[in-house]
Amino acid sequence: MDDDNIDGVVLQFGSGFQPYREYLMEGAAKRRPLWLIDDEPAGWQQPYLAGSTVVLPLPGDGLVLDHKALLAAAESVARSHQVRGVITYDEPSVIITALVADKLGLPGLTPEGAEGCRNKARTRQALTEAGLPQPRYAVVTTAEEAAAAAADIGYPVVVKPRGMAASIGVALVDGPDGIADAFGRADGSSRNGPAEYHGGALIEELVDGPEISIDGAVVAGEYLPFCIAHKQLGPAPYFEEIGHLVDGNDPLLTDPELRELLRAAHEAIGAPYGITHTEVRFSTRGPVVIEINGRLGGDLIPYVGKLATGIDPGTVLVEVAEGVRPALEADHRTCVGIRFCYPPEDCRVVEITVPEPGTSPGLLEAHPMVAPGATVRLPPRAHIGRHAYVICTADDPATCADRLSAAADLVELKYDALNETEYSGRPW
Repeated sequence: MDDDNIDGVVLQFGSGFQPYREYLMEGAAKRRPLWLIDDEPAGWQQPYLAGSTVVLPLPGDGLVLDHKALLAAAESVARSHQVRGVITYDEPSVIITALVADKLGLPGLTPEGAEGCRNKARTRQALTEAGLPQPRYAVVTTAEEAAAAAADIGYPVVVKPRGMAASIGVALVDGPDGIADAFGRADGSSRNGPAEYHGGALIEELVDGPEISIDGAVVAGEYLPFCIAHKQLGPAPYFEEIGHLVDGNDPLLTDPELRELLRAAHEAIGAPYGITHTEVRFSTRGPVVIEINGRLGGDLIPYVGKLATGIDPGTVLVEVAEGVRPALEADHRTCVGIRFCYPPEDCRVVEITVPEPGTSPGLLEAHPMVAPGATVRLPPRAHIGRHAYVICTADDPATCADRLSAAADLVELKYDALNETEYSGRPW
């Protein structure tokens, strides 16, 4: 990428796991040269970069970013390059991305909006003040408070940390006997991140009904959804997301009630600019906001959306960071879904065999997610313990779901059971 001083660069904080996130860097770099600020030297990211800076996390347990050093690194780049925007799709980097955009006078999530997304208790408070539909909830700091809150809300309840993502530490509790353990897991999971989110948990009403996620752009207060995914969850009591299906013709994309709820929710948390990933459940009382995340969705959801519509989420991410209203025009509309494959028990992988495209109806892609020798653990010991995924397409959602199941059945896993009695590592 030549002469990036002429057109400027976009700062990117964090880069993530290559199989999950490279497509976003590729799309973003098509719009503008990227300058990556990350916690290790660039490797696979190099083809998409005008430059990079390494800033190590703070010492100690868990991943805690050094905001002071990251801000200094961003200001250093800004002294030698025209910075056109600041982006991230990395959950731990949401706050620093907003702080840097604010410091440099650039569009993006405000620090208030970023905190409103990152801190789930803050999200709930803002939505409550705005009178928007959400689960009944309580913020608790002890197992005793958790038990009292759950009794007041009424079982079953959902217990979750205040500042994690990917359903880490989240559990459904059916009765008083399980509340202390669930609180302990949520409280413990929270201590793997920044200190301001350590300890305590949210106790929430279980909103029963189908769940969707919406990736959307907010520009000058206008909310623009571009990818709606229908979520498939794994067995209770954990909220592990095992699959997603995107219909390019989904009528929810233009549903006035849903769009107004999303617009109002983003106004409530203070997010006039940015890219967000919002989760909504449809209950007997209509759509209910489960959470708002200050970045694009994970689980390759935006990639599935790109396959379903042609809208490139990486490009949209940069456009919004530059204050540009994205066109969001689909060049085709079809159904595409992803299904993740999980081992039957905690294991060490020996070999993974996946089907080739064309060997199963509608199969577009199938990939292993870990190498031989890797350990894969299931909830509650760990989350996102997948060994492979398949992506299929069809003309309608029901056929696509059937094709995903058929393709997933063709994935073969050879493994050795771990037979661990305890595991005290990170929950992801």
